[in-house]
Amino acid sequence: MVIDTSALLAILLGEPERGKFLQLLSESETRLLSAANALETAMVVESRRGEAAGRELDLFLHRTKIEIVAVDEGQFSIARFAWRKFGKGRHPAGLNFGDCFAYALTKTSSELLLAKGEDFRRTDLQLL
Repeated sequence: MVIDTSALLAILLGEPERGKFLQLLSESETRLLSAANALETAMVVESRRGEAAGRELDLFLHRTKIEIVAVDEGQFSIARFAWRKFGKGRHPAGLNFGDCFAYALTKTSSELLLAKGEDFRRTDLQLL
């Protein structure tokens, strides 16, 4: 699976989807996170809860064996395509910057995406 920022935040911030998302994580052998989404998640949790929350994120990524995947040129091209086709202000999906990188990693890995909300359901991706 590819994990979007929204799913990680739901887990880390104790949102209602937390249990479901943890179960799906435990059932998946492949757990990928774009480096762009890793930074986005860190920025949000540290802004809301301080640096200690950033350390909790690091520990969670380690314990759950989530692999942070570097953004390469191919992902950049697909992320740009995602913004052009599904971006905020252009399409009902309204993908933001981080969403475009989750989209790109999902496309290049051929994995399913774990995300919260309806935005990605308005794209051509397959979700968990």
